[in-house]
Amino acid sequence: MISFSLISHPATRIPHLKKDIMAHKVTLLPGDGIGPEVVGATLHVLEATGVAFDWDRHEEVGTAAMETHGTPLPESILESIRENKVALKGPITTPVGKGFRSVNVSLRQQLDLYANVRPCSTLAGIKTPFTDVDLIIFRENTEGLYSGIENFDPRLEIADSIARVTRRGSQRIIRFCFDYARSHGRKKVTLVHKANILKLSTGMFLNIGRKMAEEYPEIEFNDRIIDNMAMQLVMYPDRYDCIVTTNLFGDILSDQCAGLVGGLGVVAGANIGDEYAVFEAVHGSAPDIAGQNKANPTALIRTAEMMLRHLGETRAADAVRKALVDVYAEATHLTGDVGGPCSTTEFAGHLAGRVAANMAG
Repeated sequence: MISFSLISHPATRIPHLKKDIMAHKVTLLPGDGIGPEVVGATLHVLEATGVAFDWDRHEEVGTAAMETHGTPLPESILESIRENKVALKGPITTPVGKGFRSVNVSLRQQLDLYANVRPCSTLAGIKTPFTDVDLIIFRENTEGLYSGIENFDPRLEIADSIARVTRRGSQRIIRFCFDYARSHGRKKVTLVHKANILKLSTGMFLNIGRKMAEEYPEIEFNDRIIDNMAMQLVMYPDRYDCIVTTNLFGDILSDQCAGLVGGLGVVAGANIGDEYAVFEAVHGSAPDIAGQNKANPTALIRTAEMMLRHLGETRAADAVRKALVDVYAEATHLTGDVGGPCSTTEFAGHLAGRVAANMAG
């Protein structure tokens, strides 16, 4: 069993941690595959910040929950998130083409987590064609082609999937993007659509965006057709800042942007609504390397940084970010997938030590 202990890493002991600090109560879903390993690494780094957490841990989700509860997403998990308002989630395996529906999709729809936020920024120690990528995808998370409205005519063997786009859904994700840009000092919003063909659905999305942009005169606004946007991102990613779009387009573009900075293993992700927020690694459960202590926990650690900011723990978030940027720039204590010599636990232990030093400094 892979374990993490601050006691075994003296450099990560936190002298400034006080017992009377109010702990953040957060729902914890370790997931399956490499999930428990990257979650363990992330908790080790979070402990190094000195921020107090009270974890409401739920082991049975996905396949494990199906076997004991008959559902991949037990009601007890939803109740926990509704009570705690915030969750940290590891990857969960979704069967391809059969079996149960994605737990991720179910969480987003049942908790109305309408904003999928995916920052993609360059880390110095990862070799990529670009060195200055710093953009964020804002993806509508509850409707579009992922609404689950499908029909099949077995006689004619015709399958229909309906992309449902609503005014309310469009308004709130576009508003979320503009508000985020304003509050975080971002300068530009690009709305992505296919209004030349899908004139009613993404046409409405575009028209709402154009009208709303008038309320944010300090933010530059433009729009791109989805196929052109895909091309632009692999040619001139430095020209883009905040990108807002519908569900399917956002799903594709967010993975494409992750590829610009090193892949899904190094980018964060969050699903946010008006009441609840679920922070999750966006990569898969990688069962082929599960239990081998070689998974890269960077994606979930960056996700935890987002969670810290959401909880108002800005100093701790800054300490994690600085430590991660410095460790990657030095490139001596990275995991094997990015050319380093370290295991999951070794990387986490070294990073936790740097975080603790940043907090103490």
